[in-house]
Amino acid sequence: MRDSGRIVAEILQILQEKAAVGVTTRELDFVAEAECLKRKAKPAFKGYGGFPYSICASPNHKVVHGFADDQPLQDGDILSVDFGVQYHGYFGDAAITIPIGRIDDEKKCLNEVTRESLAQGIAAAQPGKRISDISWAVQSYVESRGFSVVRDFVGHGIGQKLHEAPQVPNFGQPGHGSRLKPGMVLAIEPMVNAGCAEVKILADGWTAVTADGRPSSHFEHTVAITTDGPVILTLP
Repeated sequence: MRDSGRIVAEILQILQEKAAVGVTTRELDFVAEAECLKRKAKPAFKGYGGFPYSICASPNHKVVHGFADDQPLQDGDILSVDFGVQYHGYFGDAAITIPIGRIDDEKKCLNEVTRESLAQGIAAAQPGKRISDISWAVQSYVESRGFSVVRDFVGHGIGQKLHEAPQVPNFGQPGHGSRLKPGMVLAIEPMVNAGCAEVKILADGWTAVTADGRPSSHFEHTVAITTDGPVILTLP
């Protein structure tokens, strides 16, 4: 899983470098798939439940599961890219939200808070703690900064399948759920909205957008629980 996580991190770094004003998300999707082939890895999302692309590309008010398209990225956009691979039978999964050109203060703060909420959640993923300790660490930090945690989508266990038990919500009171044990691997992924927490699904049946049209940010890492604490497997 370290290998699959490393591949995810490398490719996300390439996508971050290529995402710029005038570039389309379809071009980024092509790059992601080509980089997978170079590494003899398989895109985890393409074909999963019928999803048609290698990346989930979700700009601005799109929260998650956005389709790659031919719309050029604009100055001031933020682009959430969720990406995973299967390599030698094991999965890695991570997400980043990329600023395109110069973004406004609200989007900048939203990104910073979402990234930090992921760090808070990971820090809470200690052996002997419980799943909802992660959830509370994320929620309490996000709400203290005036933003909202999406409740319709959650993190998950990951290993020989992309989605495994247990679910890892980004909200909830501490002290509940499965106890964290060395050997568990979790995909922790806060999705944070500038406005309300509610989302709706577009006609494509996949793309989730904020109900109020305000921007959303998404960061994710694949994290192993070890006797020495959490280890992030999807760092570059």
